[in-house]
Amino acid sequence: MHGAWAVRQRSAFPIALWSEHSTGLSAFYKALPKFTRLPEKTRKSYDSALRLASQHKLKDGRLFGSLSIASIKPATADVLFDKLRVVEEPVPGSNGEPIIGDDGKPVTRMRGRTRTALLAIVCCRTAWNWARRAKPEIIPALNPFAGVDLQYEARPTRPVTHTDLMRFVKAADDSGEPSIGDAAMIAFFWLQRQTDIIGRLSWVQHYRPADNPNIARIYHHKTGELVEMPLYDEDGTALWPELVERLDRKARRGSLIVMRDKLDRRRKTYLPWKEDYFRHRVAEIRAAAGIDPAAKFMGLRHGGNTEGADADLTDAQLRALSGHKTANMTVLYAKQTMKQRREGARKRLEARTKGGNLSK
Repeated sequence: MHGAWAVRQRSAFPIALWSEHSTGLSAFYKALPKFTRLPEKTRKSYDSALRLASQHKLKDGRLFGSLSIASIKPATADVLFDKLRVVEEPVPGSNGEPIIGDDGKPVTRMRGRTRTALLAIVCCRTAWNWARRAKPEIIPALNPFAGVDLQYEARPTRPVTHTDLMRFVKAADDSGEPSIGDAAMIAFFWLQRQTDIIGRLSWVQHYRPADNPNIARIYHHKTGELVEMPLYDEDGTALWPELVERLDRKARRGSLIVMRDKLDRRRKTYLPWKEDYFRHRVAEIRAAAGIDPAAKFMGLRHGGNTEGADADLTDAQLRALSGHKTANMTVLYAKQTMKQRREGARKRLEARTKGGNLSK
């Protein structure tokens, strides 16, 4: 009797991955501490991935999220992964608007997004496993997403050069959003991550703090490191002249250094950047500057580290500047000093000076 009831339940039970459904794998998974204890940013990413899978349109017009559990087979999951790996999108022109073809319709292209598809399948697999724990009488033990071939070779992050950085900053200034240029320079010179720059970096705590106005305190939430970045060499030479000059003349529009550049029409105040909109504006400014779309914001931090390596910084100096560490580098980190940071900053400055990018 119970077995027959379970079969009927499985046949009618929708996969319902998207969060707006009150039942389904997503609802079961997201009600569990395994999900609720995740950082907000991670929860948002997982929810977006589940929504992508759930809203995938099948040949017959139905959405994948409307399928019953009984119809989800390993082959079904394989096909879903293949379909999600590419997306059709309009081709933007030089002005950012879609190019219109002779037929009056936007010209489109196919773009690969394997990493996005991989996350979607991983989230589906995880939701299935945890929903099974919550509703074993409904969710089958065999997880069809478990055996999907998720081979993926990540592309190395393209380092952004100093030349591209300055082109980007000019484009940001020309667009009326110099705060995005500020953020780019901070990422390149002080090697800070985007989330810390737009969400944590403050005037009072981090830039020329009252107890030591000749430094900037750069916090790295990922490693928990707080790097005291020297602004001047021992002889008084500015180590980051372009950035320091820019920040010293910057209008303070809130507690954070990087705030949106236009008053919010409703609140009549300057607001912090939201990560999604910030990323959107970065892409538009990058396009306006004529920079390769493969150059992402994270590439600025990589570019700064690459500049350091090219300037012959030692491993200790690179780590002292970047705040990056691993479990087996504890001893090395114990030796980090302001002297290492100052020497590392000096070498990067000298490398730029010799390259003709900056005059002392």
